[in-house]
Amino acid sequence: MTFAATIRSDAVRQAADAWRRQTSLRRFYTALGIGSLLVAMCTAMWFADEANAGHFFDRLPHILDFLSWLVPKDWNDVWRALFDIASPHDKGSQEFNFPLGRVYLWGGFYLPEYFELMLTTLNVALVSTFIGFVFAVPFSFIAARNLTPSPVLRLVLKRFMELLRAFPESVIAGLFAAILSTGPVAAIIAIGLHSIGALGKLFYEINENIDMRAEEGLRAVGANWFERVRFAGLPQVLPNFMSYTLLRIEINVRISTIIGAVGGGGIGEELKLSISRGFGAKTLALVLLLFTTIFLVDQFSAWLRRKLVGEQAFMMGA
Repeated sequence: MTFAATIRSDAVRQAADAWRRQTSLRRFYTALGIGSLLVAMCTAMWFADEANAGHFFDRLPHILDFLSWLVPKDWNDVWRALFDIASPHDKGSQEFNFPLGRVYLWGGFYLPEYFELMLTTLNVALVSTFIGFVFAVPFSFIAARNLTPSPVLRLVLKRFMELLRAFPESVIAGLFAAILSTGPVAAIIAIGLHSIGALGKLFYEINENIDMRAEEGLRAVGANWFERVRFAGLPQVLPNFMSYTLLRIEINVRISTIIGAVGGGGIGEELKLSISRGFGAKTLALVLLLFTTIFLVDQFSAWLRRKLVGEQAFMMGA
């Protein structure tokens, strides 16, 4: 018994020593990796600072100066700019020419300029998301491994969707702007193409996890591929498709604002001009409208996703 106990004690001690060595080695590699990352980051920041003509770190203490330029003299001008109401500070400059942007609908009733620009941005996001959804749904079923037996067809389509989402929307928008001129059309095409690639990937990953028993039953009675997809696959995945599509609308609202700043039209272009000219009241009005719109879109899409997918899908998050 003593000899056996000694053997067990030695085995436990050796296992403990091996665990400590492994732990020490893991900690060493972790510290080495973090240290290497910090060195690389510091080197990159130093190089960027030296390459910057204004020297980023030298100008860092003045970072709040920009915000001071945007503080309006009269905070009521923010509301006047938002609703195109004449300002008492207007002296003929573009900084306070709020009523000139009115979009008259009939008689004396008008739509404020920034609301019309926000509607343009929302339209770009909605139309481009619709384009992405229409093409991503059939592509996703063709790219799914469990629904399409041809590996060549799946490979080609997956690489095509990767190509669509490989380039940022602003790059694609710049390309189409050179062809079609600047405006919402180029933005819709750019965001729509990227949405096809992004939604297509999400959708075919959902398709590859569906319950195949219904598909096998339809196959047994002689249903063709389209019938199996329509009656066995689509009913299972459509709620998740809609959930991801609503999420994509939220993303595309933000993206359409960014693309608007580079010539895509909408509220982004006006925001860029207002910031570059130092128009404080106009800039704050645009930011307020943009923030409120995105907040409302997020809340509405979250509510609609819960209705489509069901509250049980959000229980873990809650």
